[in-house]
Amino acid sequence: MHLKILFIAVCLIAASATAHGGETCTVCHKVTVRGKHSQLPCLSCHLSESDTLGQPGLRANEGKGCTGCHQGYAALFSHSMGTRASERRFVERTWGAADGRFFEKKCDSCHIKGCLDCHGEEEHAIVKPADSSCAPCHKGYFVGGEYRGTAPREDHMRYQRGPEVFGETSLKMVPDVHFEAGLQCRDCHTMMSLVSGMRSAKGCRDCHRVDRNVIEHRIPAHLSRLECYACHSAWGAQEYGTFYLRFRNSPSREEYDLRGDDQEYVKSAYLKKQDAPPLGLNEAGRVSPIRPQFIAYATEIDHDRAVGRENRLLAAEWKAFFPHTVRRGTVMCEGCHDNPRRFLLEKKEHRIYRLKEDGMSLDSFWDRKGQRVTNGGYLPESRYGAMTARSPAYRKAYVEKWKLLLDRGEIFSAR
Repeated sequence: MHLKILFIAVCLIAASATAHGGETCTVCHKVTVRGKHSQLPCLSCHLSESDTLGQPGLRANEGKGCTGCHQGYAALFSHSMGTRASERRFVERTWGAADGRFFEKKCDSCHIKGCLDCHGEEEHAIVKPADSSCAPCHKGYFVGGEYRGTAPREDHMRYQRGPEVFGETSLKMVPDVHFEAGLQCRDCHTMMSLVSGMRSAKGCRDCHRVDRNVIEHRIPAHLSRLECYACHSAWGAQEYGTFYLRFRNSPSREEYDLRGDDQEYVKSAYLKKQDAPPLGLNEAGRVSPIRPQFIAYATEIDHDRAVGRENRLLAAEWKAFFPHTVRRGTVMCEGCHDNPRRFLLEKKEHRIYRLKEDGMSLDSFWDRKGQRVTNGGYLPESRYGAMTARSPAYRKAYVEKWKLLLDRGEIFSAR
């Protein structure tokens, strides 16, 4: 009897609210909305009482509960962060050729599932994106993690120590000067720039004036042909040789003391570096840092025996990128002008790593033969040859640079 009376009372309250044009949501849903949306009626986001949109910001429904007010923002779902189209194409022609579900198994954790990926985990307490919103995906080998001064560690378990960033241990490195100054990701990567499919809303020179008192800034070719970060990136994470071993019916999987508990796939790298990355050309034709993404190898192991050839080279691809490790100082002149390895023109007699002796098909990671830059190209050898010519202007600037450093009592330029 008591339950019947309670039910009738609830119905009367709901009917009364409806009669006065109000919402009845909170009769049943005891929810407190906090933040920017605290004064909005429920149906501003959930749209309809008869056909309620349970999760307004899901990519699956194109974020209809959000884009009614935030018009145009549905475009985010069709850009690279939402589709990850280039990564999918790479996987399809490499590891995915042997395993059609490889992307789903190993690569599908970082793509936009909805507005809450960046705007907080609780839909009734929407917040502005902070750096911590970006870090779950932009970590490890993906651009962004280095901004805070962290670099990926080797894959072996013995190296899993140091700062932990969203489940991954990292090397502690020098951070970006903008991070030290308190700038957040959104200061350069605004929502409107992301909606428009742009990488950022502004470039270096939108904030920074070129100082002609700096010797390197007085060289016209530096300003017209180089990205600022070609010189000012202190370091960049680089992974040379990315191996995936696929195990089936193989107890020996347990003997591989590598990070992760995946019983089917084990990942490792031949070499990881954290220094000034190689240089090439980006899509705009300007000199830019480049790095492997990826020099991909695969081995199939069934019943503890290799199936076919071990360490099959599937792709040797590089990408031009922007290491978020900007510092005021730069490398010295010979860091570029007398460094063929940095342009993937390593001489045979200078090779340290003998890849073919390790059963790999490339002669060297720093030999461009058999490799390509997917979003740019290599610096033409003729241009590199012209760079190495010690012209009178080069010698004059070189001597002036050293005099400046010696006058300051420094041996190396500031990092």
